[in-house]
Amino acid sequence: MTQSIYSLCFMCSVRCPIRVEVKDGQVKWIEGNPHVAGMEGSLCPKGAAGISMQYDAQRVQSPMIREGARGEGKWRKASWDEALDYVADKLKGIIDTHGGHSVVLGERANLATHVSKTFLKAIGSPNHFTHDALCKGSVNTACRSLFGYTDGQMGMDYKNARQVILYGRNMFEAVSVKEVNSLMQAIDKGAKVTYIDPRVTVTATKAHRYWMIRPGTDLALNYALINVILEERLYDGAFVERWVEGLAELQDFVRSYTPEWAETETGIAAEEIRALAREVSKDKPSVIFHYGYRGAHHANEIYLRRSILILNCLMGSVETPGGLFFKKGPGAAGGKAARKLVEQDLPKPDKPRFDKVGTPEFPLPDSAHGVGQMLAPAILSEDPYPIKALIINRFDPLKSIPDTNQMKKALEKLDLVVAVDVNYSDLAWYADVILPESTYLERTDCVQQANGLKPQMFLRRQVVGPRYDTREYAVIMKQLCERLGIGTYFPYETMDELVQWQLEGTGFTMADFEAKGFVAYGKSQIFWDRLEDLKLKTPSGKIEFRSSLLEDAGFESFPAYEPAPADKDDVFRLVVGRVALHTHVSTQNVPYLNELFPENVLWINSAKAAKLGISTDDLVEISSKAGSGVLKAYVTDLIHPEAVFMVHGFGHEAKLAARCYNKGVSDSVLQENITDRVGGSPALHDTFVTVKAA
Repeated sequence: MTQSIYSLCFMCSVRCPIRVEVKDGQVKWIEGNPHVAGMEGSLCPKGAAGISMQYDAQRVQSPMIREGARGEGKWRKASWDEALDYVADKLKGIIDTHGGHSVVLGERANLATHVSKTFLKAIGSPNHFTHDALCKGSVNTACRSLFGYTDGQMGMDYKNARQVILYGRNMFEAVSVKEVNSLMQAIDKGAKVTYIDPRVTVTATKAHRYWMIRPGTDLALNYALINVILEERLYDGAFVERWVEGLAELQDFVRSYTPEWAETETGIAAEEIRALAREVSKDKPSVIFHYGYRGAHHANEIYLRRSILILNCLMGSVETPGGLFFKKGPGAAGGKAARKLVEQDLPKPDKPRFDKVGTPEFPLPDSAHGVGQMLAPAILSEDPYPIKALIINRFDPLKSIPDTNQMKKALEKLDLVVAVDVNYSDLAWYADVILPESTYLERTDCVQQANGLKPQMFLRRQVVGPRYDTREYAVIMKQLCERLGIGTYFPYETMDELVQWQLEGTGFTMADFEAKGFVAYGKSQIFWDRLEDLKLKTPSGKIEFRSSLLEDAGFESFPAYEPAPADKDDVFRLVVGRVALHTHVSTQNVPYLNELFPENVLWINSAKAAKLGISTDDLVEISSKAGSGVLKAYVTDLIHPEAVFMVHGFGHEAKLAARCYNKGVSDSVLQENITDRVGGSPALHDTFVTVKAA
């Protein structure tokens, strides 16, 4: 008998709603949830490959305790009781000697993140950070500086947009199914897409206008666009007059940043810049200047992201169909959100965070995510205090944080490293203990509160039993905390009990999710009145071009542009990015995906390659101040001469992930650990490399 179960994918962080067919306890088919608008049964390659990960014999099959040196790959299988006792005993000794604040937990933000935060507060640690900080910390800070809302509290209505401008937001390869389908619907209705990137991506091929911008100069382009919009009064006068604070100061600032000036910096013709500004203004307010998902390129990243948001505001494209909107929660529809464990009365840590977020050193980044790239420096310097234990959940600092060699040195200083993961990540390979998590198909998970124009709740339901000796993360943490004497903060034994606890008071039960996989608080989209009632959270109640958040912390709202370094024949800016077949660093060993995309190559411009005597498929050595590696070259005219590009996430060192072991080069080995000190993101594109034949 075939059974159909609605759940949520977790082959990436988007969590697309899915329908799974199960027959005789085996997963036979996965597709997008046909009841969810924008999905209609469609799924990306990663989601479709979830079946092959489910039945992969190379994932972690039981708790493992290290016997050799870190990274040596000598393990022994352990029972859950032995592994959890081992971790608990180590943690007790560390907490008793050094305090709870000596424990750090990092993860890819997920539905059980409230469990992680509860654990840390219960032991007296402020030290939680997420992958979000490394991806879009500066986008978060930029949004708060203008609106008082984080990027996670905002969304974009692609389907009704008339103009969409993308700055390296490679939507057709970093696939979020609903977003891509909505954008395609807009294009079918006549919307125009402008794509700006030093490299021709799949998204560039879908665009109506593509600009191969000189790498590192996007901010110069935006200053020129703002100049034209203000000088020619192309902005939405009624909206700007009602809601914007600091327009006059901005106009004075951009006066000298003309399109002619920008042409010499960006390589984009002045008249093309003017043409875009004029064209876009005709379709306002149904305009989206995409403020970015990964906003972790440069040391001035927050100002690039602010400039993009300012362009949206000048178009009046805020809280309007075809523009930006603020996500509405259950309260806007008269409902109540699911409970989270962190809402309990928990101890309050009395120490600063390891990354110093919230102190004068890092006053502005969001403490909900932290500044993860400060982990290795904090461990090595023991500033602000010694860190002794690291717990990592479905995240890999060795592959996701710049300067892998520095991170390895930091790991050697720790007394305990614990990895909770489905796969053998490189961090798991360096851990003392691996606690294997069940796959997303093998577990029920915490409730997903999906805020938006229509607030909803989704539920990831278990569709098959665990194939190996694995457990759910929230259950693992509950069982660990019982051993630490703090189990009372976790009022459940099973995932069903935790979900039922979360749903109390919402008016919904687990049975309500069975029909379609989700429940809705209302039927109609909720837009606020964009001229009367924006409900902004800034101190002024306005959209702050001149930002109190920035200026109260001692930073400028409108910093002068600093030119990109001059071109050199033997030095390139390293640019990294995604491909549709992989998620960050976590899917390179998944059988179907590995077969389709087994290793990365180095894109290099044809003219530059000719000077260096390099041809396609030649092995080349790429080197930076942080490290080096050898991989194959891909010689092409489809990349700017000043840049080289590689797909993120390769060069794995975990030998038990045999398919992807030692394939390609890890960009994190090459990247220098440079940070946007205002916004909080790492500057992943501010590393310069040399390339030569290997």
